[in-house]
Amino acid sequence: MVDTIRLTAAQAMMRWLSVQRTEDGDRFIEGVWAIFGHGNVAGIGEALHGIGDALPTWRGQNEQTMAHAAIAYAKQKRRRKAMAVTSSIGPGATNMVTACALAHVNRLPVLLIPGDVFANRRPDPVLQQIEDFEDGTISVNDCFKPVARYFDRIARPEHLLTALPRALQVMTDPQNAGPAVLAFCQDVQAELYDYPASFFEPRTWRTDRRAEPDPREVADVADMIARASRPVLISGGGVLYSGAENALAAFAERHNVPFVETQAGKGGLAASHPLNFGSPGVTGSDCANEICMAADLVIGVGTRFQDFTTGSWSLFRNAERRLVSINLHPYDAAKHLAMPLVADARVALERLSDALSDLRFDGHDPSAREAWLAEVGRVTAAPAPDSNALPTDAQVIGAVQRAAGEDTVVMCAAGTMPGALQVLWQAARGGYHMEYGYSCMGYEVAGAMGIKIAAPDKEVICFVGDGSYMMANSELATAVMRRIPFTVVLTDNRGYGCINRLQIECGGAEFNNMYKDSLVETQPEIDFVAHARSMGATAVKAADIAALGAEIADARGRDVPTVIVIDTDAVPGLGVGGTWWDVAVPQVGGPERLEEARRRYDATAALQRTFN
Repeated sequence: MVDTIRLTAAQAMMRWLSVQRTEDGDRFIEGVWAIFGHGNVAGIGEALHGIGDALPTWRGQNEQTMAHAAIAYAKQKRRRKAMAVTSSIGPGATNMVTACALAHVNRLPVLLIPGDVFANRRPDPVLQQIEDFEDGTISVNDCFKPVARYFDRIARPEHLLTALPRALQVMTDPQNAGPAVLAFCQDVQAELYDYPASFFEPRTWRTDRRAEPDPREVADVADMIARASRPVLISGGGVLYSGAENALAAFAERHNVPFVETQAGKGGLAASHPLNFGSPGVTGSDCANEICMAADLVIGVGTRFQDFTTGSWSLFRNAERRLVSINLHPYDAAKHLAMPLVADARVALERLSDALSDLRFDGHDPSAREAWLAEVGRVTAAPAPDSNALPTDAQVIGAVQRAAGEDTVVMCAAGTMPGALQVLWQAARGGYHMEYGYSCMGYEVAGAMGIKIAAPDKEVICFVGDGSYMMANSELATAVMRRIPFTVVLTDNRGYGCINRLQIECGGAEFNNMYKDSLVETQPEIDFVAHARSMGATAVKAADIAALGAEIADARGRDVPTVIVIDTDAVPGLGVGGTWWDVAVPQVGGPERLEEARRRYDATAALQRTFN
């Protein structure tokens, strides 16, 4: 006779999640972020209370930002651990759709558990229920399907026996990692079922499975490299998730191949590595872009070749250029008719290096890197003491850089700072965390909290503009409540300065981005210091760049977040680095400035070349 345990479906879910382990013996699902409503409070809420510290519950302020914190946690843990997030039905669920898309784009594991309608349909339509006039099976949670790696609806208690293992299998698979969504019908949460006792035995999940490459693909790629004269490596996020940083360094050093880093790959190796030429593409360094333009072989390692990396495919200008893509997923490996090498990044680099033996290249100019670093020093230097001008974003970055240490992790997601940080920030190894796959405004504060939970020994510095801060800041209160300290550098340029500059560059009039251009008479005077203090954070206004550096040092040792506000100039861009980004300009309809912008667009678009 099979031993069984009688539990509600919600109790069974939480008990099962509490015994899923990493190879280190830790919980894989570290905890559950929860905002309760009528769709999850009676079932899931009771189950979480009952499970207690075996599966901790974390209370947040907004379903989207709770999920952002969970995603940042998984990213900082290099996908070795994850968190779950539960909401009620209706707006609580749809608030998580944006976060689900963010996790999907960035290939990051998170378990989302929105409540759902009644499976028995007796009280239909319940509060917040979406009704489809032609399909009775539809609920609002079907919105998750395009942005989830795995979706299931728990409409019977025994569905958990298959749905939970499937969800965790996806979340822990290095090739397919991403968000799993289990829409949990609210009446089913409370239903009893006799579950096999064996279902609750602890299970260990291996998150770093090493996929070996096909020897034929290794031979093909090694032959392409051997016939090249100016190869370049592009290091993406897959290098970090594979733990392939040392293998990348060994390959680059043995064969004297320069490497550049995408937003997701930045910080895999320290900026001080002599073969690290910075970042490529739209927000790339001059020396990296020069190497990429001249390269006859581009070797992507764990990258999606997003348009910022490729300069919208205008960057690689050598007529003989060829593309290799080392990636776990065949979809990524075969992009733009690349020569694919489907494998774990670390294993692939080791196999390729062995195949190439002691082959070395001399096609790059080491002095270009030093010239670029000198230029970075110039634009990030502190302004003259007698300057009355507002500081630039580059000068803000310089002040934080000078105050940072080896244990500092800087993070951001949207606006001016992601591009500025990619091109200017000199990251220590492991010292960079950017959400730029989805570039989601509002990720910053919640993400900083998630990073600090994942890495309590690190100093976490969050860069956020006033626009992103206004979108989502309430998890400051959660961090205060939980005593989770991090530092927020809030640059106030009184609007959406980044998009305002893009609007001008595309020939448009300044419109609706800066407060001054919003066609209203009354401009807001927002006291960000008072606002942050009202949630319990320590908050100060830095009068200038020197004060900013001092305030960052003062923030160390506090047990609550510190928000440092500094006014910045919205007008100047960085003036260094970068290449073209394809943002289509109207062909007709505007004044001469728009026509001139279109002429520039057409001229640069003519350089676009994919590899197919």
